[in-house]
Amino acid sequence: MTVTIPGFDHRRVPVADGVALHAAVGGQGSPVVLLHGFPQTHLMWRHVAVDLAAEHTVICPDLRGYGASDKPAETSDGLAYAKRTMAADVVALAAALGHERFALAGHDRGALVAFRTAMDHPDRVTHLASLDVLPTLDMWEVMRGRSAAVGFHLYLMAQPPGLPERLIAASADGFFGHFLDLWCRDAGAIPAEVRAAYLAACRAAVPSIVADYRASAGADVDHDAADRAAGRRLRMPVAVLQQDWGAALGFDAAALWRAWAPDLVHRTVDCGHFMAEEDPGLVADALRALLAR
Repeated sequence: MTVTIPGFDHRRVPVADGVALHAAVGGQGSPVVLLHGFPQTHLMWRHVAVDLAAEHTVICPDLRGYGASDKPAETSDGLAYAKRTMAADVVALAAALGHERFALAGHDRGALVAFRTAMDHPDRVTHLASLDVLPTLDMWEVMRGRSAAVGFHLYLMAQPPGLPERLIAASADGFFGHFLDLWCRDAGAIPAEVRAAYLAACRAAVPSIVADYRASAGADVDHDAADRAAGRRLRMPVAVLQQDWGAALGFDAAALWRAWAPDLVHRTVDCGHFMAEEDPGLVADALRALLAR
């Protein structure tokens, strides 16, 4: 069974040399780009996208390396899956669809791409929403001691090419399914057919997913550190929705975000990691409030 977002068209859009993104596009009005997280595809936005499409043109791509988008080989410099490269994909995708400026929301890995897009292309991003992550540099700085066990996959996929890919491919459904189960409070939020679509997509993308994570232990940290050293900050209105990771791991999430985003609304939410599927009304309302700023 093929799962799609009702009322949305599917397009394949070239964004870089040899790389095209698959995107679901629907609605009319000012553009909003929604970037998915791990271990998902654009389908994670299916409820929110339909809601927002009543007022906006909504663009839901599969990130490079995920879903039906192209999966270029990892490069020795780690830049093929650096968030800077993936951010350039987003800008090129929006431009190809006729939008030079757009609002941007991301969840999990997509939120890291959204952050880098807004940092590198502030004249393109009108509003930024981040769901349930910290910027990469801060993420690594707060992961320490026993609390770092919750992020074991970050350390596994940061290892040099070879071992992580073999280990994960040997039990891909078990590995990716572990996170779908662990991070979701509402078992009914991800129906069986959607779960199957996620697992099939991840099973076919082990090397590129690992490359995405490996870049976050290399080039992505370097890019964030350079921005921090230069005092660069996000210029647009920013909204952050997060679980209360700070209380669990011992940091002030709002303060960490505020250091990057002067115009910030930070909200702690009472749902699981997959909040766009577990509480899509909350997410859609938060995005509408952001767009009204």
